[in-house]
Amino acid sequence: MLDIDGRRAYFFGLEFWPQEIYFLAGLLIFVAVALFLATALLGRVYCGFTCPQTMWTDLFMSVGRLIEGDRNRRLKLKNAPLSLEKITKKALKHFIWLVISFFTAFTFVLYFNEAPAAAADILAGRVGPWANAAVVLLTLSTYLFAGWLREQICIYMCPWLRFQVAMFDEDSLIVTYEEWRGEPRGKAKIGQSFDGRGHCVNCNNCVLVCPTGVDIRKGQQVACIGCALCIDACDSIMDKFNLPRGLIAYDSEDNQVARAKERPAKIRLWRVRTFAYGAILLLIAAFIAYNLALRENLEINVQADRAPYFVTLTDGRIRSGYTFKVVNKQRKPRTFVLSLRGVEGAVMRVIGHGGDDAASVELDVGADKVGAFRVFIKADPKKLSGKSALIVFALKDKESGETFRHNAMLHGPGRKTP
Repeated sequence: MLDIDGRRAYFFGLEFWPQEIYFLAGLLIFVAVALFLATALLGRVYCGFTCPQTMWTDLFMSVGRLIEGDRNRRLKLKNAPLSLEKITKKALKHFIWLVISFFTAFTFVLYFNEAPAAAADILAGRVGPWANAAVVLLTLSTYLFAGWLREQICIYMCPWLRFQVAMFDEDSLIVTYEEWRGEPRGKAKIGQSFDGRGHCVNCNNCVLVCPTGVDIRKGQQVACIGCALCIDACDSIMDKFNLPRGLIAYDSEDNQVARAKERPAKIRLWRVRTFAYGAILLLIAAFIAYNLALRENLEINVQADRAPYFVTLTDGRIRSGYTFKVVNKQRKPRTFVLSLRGVEGAVMRVIGHGGDDAASVELDVGADKVGAFRVFIKADPKKLSGKSALIVFALKDKESGETFRHNAMLHGPGRKTP
């Protein structure tokens, strides 16, 4: 869940704070490089099999086939005069499309709210205008994109196909047509000899099943999403004519040339390009895993006052002020004991936590909260090793006994103030 108001992100048992945005950045970079690797290996496999636009379009078209029948029946219904059957089927299809679109928007909104409570509020109409606007807009956009625009989104609006071709090389597996084997094409009957002609019978099934209307026999085209429906359609025709499958197949340009020249073909998955992408993926995964393994449930931030660095008291000691923050990442309140180390005889006073100088002070921090405290340190300047000295804030969890440390500088006489 992405809790925007609470400035938290939750992923299964992990809770992430705004200070840990680098995890999100690492995840996004990892996904991007993984997409580059998949494209270099298998062409537009993302577009054809995992893109939400493709998935939702397939789902919407499945609803259409279930209600209106196959392609021929749908065309017949479309051209038929207005009737009760036509109105009923069309209305039912669009109603189911809207239901799917609504639950798509509904699910998206739950990523930003507590799901059980938000689900009940949305269904009961108790949510605010922003949540309502999100549900309405996402419902209409899903209905429009997947039900009406469909392949037009891929061809004219999607930015991915505009630059992914730069990730292909001659060994990338893409949807290809074996022109050397299929041409010259022409109509044929079952049982007819194919001597002196190509195996393509010009049935146009590959074009009819293509969601973007690509004729793969004309070569690679930017509108091809690599869904491989043309491969299935062509293989079914090859089976009817007792011809070898693979006239349209997932293959590389190198293999196409090799087969045309009757040389052995081979698939080269690991190349300089794919090795580089794989190495980058491993580095990013190692970075994320390393930081997750060392991730602590508490953070300390200390900011020293700068104007002035210190003041000299009447008894000759110096006093410096600090803003001390404790980020409690656990979902329970915690009590800590704050003490000082590094400067002999140094004492402190925490505003609102006792009125006397002390060597240690108890601090309470609420569950999943940031505790901010004003700390004033007093020390004998003669105990400083020079113009300044390193002082250590030691914070001990009273329940677990775990101690967290943070280093800061204590400035003394001889240090120029800004």
